[in-house]
Amino acid sequence: MSNPVLVEVLRGPLVESRHRGAICVMDADGATVLSLGDVATPVYPRSAVKPIQALPLVESGAAERYGFGDEELALACASHGGEPAHVEVAQRMLARAGLDVTALECGTHWPSHQVSTQALARAGGAPSALHNNCSGKHSGFLCVACAAGADHHGYVAAGHLVQREVRAALEDLTGTALAQDRCGVDGCAIPSWAVPLPALAFAFARFGTGRGLAPARAKAAARLRAACAAQPYYVAGTGRFCTEIMTRFGARVLAKTGAEGVFCGALPELGLGIALKCDDGGTRAAEVTMAAMIARFLPMPDDDRAALARFVQPTLRNWNGTEVGGLRPSTDVIPGDRRETREPCTSIEHLCVFMDPGSRGACHRTALRADPLACPG
Repeated sequence: MSNPVLVEVLRGPLVESRHRGAICVMDADGATVLSLGDVATPVYPRSAVKPIQALPLVESGAAERYGFGDEELALACASHGGEPAHVEVAQRMLARAGLDVTALECGTHWPSHQVSTQALARAGGAPSALHNNCSGKHSGFLCVACAAGADHHGYVAAGHLVQREVRAALEDLTGTALAQDRCGVDGCAIPSWAVPLPALAFAFARFGTGRGLAPARAKAAARLRAACAAQPYYVAGTGRFCTEIMTRFGARVLAKTGAEGVFCGALPELGLGIALKCDDGGTRAAEVTMAAMIARFLPMPDDDRAALARFVQPTLRNWNGTEVGGLRPSTDVIPGDRRETREPCTSIEHLCVFMDPGSRGACHRTALRADPLACPG
């Protein structure tokens, strides 16, 4: 099927480009709240599932054994910018397990944070694996291996204890058997399993609520959510979407980017999980779409909605700093007549209970569950 347009790119008064893709929003009971486009085709979630991949670090007791706090746990969930503070925390994680940078098998690249790259180059330095955006996750993997008394060498391989635990966590939360014929290799060398968007959205709904998870796993998910909410800088970094959104909304939103236009997230108080994929792999469109989903579903005061607006409809500027256009979510993503005039339903039992105008205030379940913005109350 042809996926719908998720985001339009404007230059002056005209649409210059369009980003197509698919979105799924699920609740923790497995009910579909929103589905747009071809959500059945498996996608590689890439870094979007890092919070789930970090579950074994907490569940195994390794995080407690090595005295990890919010900074370390947030970095274990991170696609960080390689800023000095990120590097320092990853180095600290390794040191707690008696390791150093040579143990990392994620590969090396310059910091994605441009200022940090420039500073490192000016100082005559060179990047190490600590600057890799996945070094926090990999440091966590190494700590899982060391705490278990396993040989940490080759921890990126699918058959290693660490990756077996990660795969089991992904299968549990998604409710999906991860097929070997849908396994690729991620940029940081670990296995990357393709999963349909509904399964990813379901996983994040469960991660955000703990519903349907074993007690220890639910507790571990809550600990990781709390760490990301407390230290969002370590989940991404300066000027990054995930950090700025979670700084604004705290524990109300878990947002995690992945490569190639994937984004996943959770709205814990609503019991919702979100998964989306832009066909062209465009990060800018994925960020606009995720911001639009937050705006569409999360009840918020006017000041939060105003702050979110710059992510929902960001401006484009030329090299002189002049505004020349912008991006906007399509009316499939946020219905056009409701984008700025309607608030999400905040009735009892979030999103699935609406006021019946003819029932003098009585609440009832309705097929309008798929569109909370259509709430007549």
